Amino acid sequence: MAIIRLYMTMSLDGYVTGPQDSPDAPMGIGGFRLFNWLDQRNDPGPSGQVYSEALASRALISGRRTYELADRWQGDHHDGVPIFVLTHHVPDDPPPGSVRYVTDVRECAAQARATAGDGDVMVHGAGAAQALLRAGQLDELELHVVPVLLGQGRRLFDDLPADHIELDPVRRLTTPQVTHLRYRVHHP
Repeated sequence: MAIIRLYMTMSLDGYVTGPQDSPDAPMGIGGFRLFNWLDQRNDPGPSGQVYSEALASRALISGRRTYELADRWQGDHHDGVPIFVLTHHVPDDPPPGSVRYVTDVRECAAQARATAGDGDVMVHGAGAAQALLRAGQLDELELHVVPVLLGQGRRLFDDLPADHIELDPVRRLTTPQVTHLRYRVHHP
């Protein structure tokens, strides 16, 4: 069965964007600093390894906000993999490329798992991550923690319920630019 894994870059204080993110400034003020580690994505080493693993995923779940701020990835996030956009409202215009809009989090996870087969499903977006966690559908978190304190912006885990979610550490890969942390979500 496919593993649903969140891939998110964040500041040490938990922000995934800087303040005032918008379609004109999708990462907000100072937020693109979080992606400096991608300069090493094609090099051998930890960042290249993590990036290659992400691109080997066979489906993508994205929150609607992330999808829109990323300019809908022009309908193709990577290699034509199906993109499942978790949304409260399906827009009237037809989705581009391999995009499907889904309003139910469990149905979204089921469709993505079925499409990915024995491969992995990549997740992008704080809203999608939190919805999948609440529904018990997120299997792993791959967090790219950048040594910077943004102080403001959008946090990855702001809207989770007060329940504890236990995580099992799987691996830690470190470079001067980023620490890649992978955790398995402990499902009761």
